Amino acid sequence: MKKLNVILGALIGFLNGVFFYFVLKQVGQKLPYPWLLIVVFPLLGVLGLFITSLVPILFQAAKFFLVGTLNTFINLGVLNFLMWTSGVYKGILYSVFVAISFLAATINSYFWNKLWTFEKRERSQPKEFFKFLTVTFVGLLINVSVASFIVNVIGPRFEITEKIWASIGAIVAAFFAFVWNFLGSKFIVFKK
Repeated sequence: MKKLNVILGALIGFLNGVFFYFVLKQVGQKLPYPWLLIVVFPLLGVLGLFITSLVPILFQAAKFFLVGTLNTFINLGVLNFLMWTSGVYKGILYSVFVAISFLAATINSYFWNKLWTFEKRERSQPKEFFKFLTVTFVGLLINVSVASFIVNVIGPRFEITEKIWASIGAIVAAFFAFVWNFLGSKFIVFKK
């Protein structure tokens, strides 16, 4: 495995640990040793890459997964920041916040997946960017629809607060968008 992959896997793991800590803090969860997140996550990132490095398609999927976890934590981090600063945890403004946070994660996704996961070094062409925007737009619709349905239609269950339920809605939505975005990235945007 290349040294660059080890460094980037550890970097993404570190960033995941930082964002995960922020999200846990926002929903009122405390960890006994929060500093472990910035130690354990980088190790897990590198370990996952090392284990999958012998099978190219698994290695690519592991890199996509690492980038996807970073995207998810960016998504949740931005969403929780917007909710925290506004005090809004449901309704139409929540849907707008989901869209903003999803777009922030998507921009991150494009650059990491283009340059690292799919190793497409050619200069971006308008056609590629249009494909990316199309795939992203469908992913955005999936993400906002699923999150909004869970938060605004189903509503909090099991005595979970609105604040935590809003993050649960975003996590479930991120999974559905993740599946679409991987397939769209692999077979439409970055296909070789």
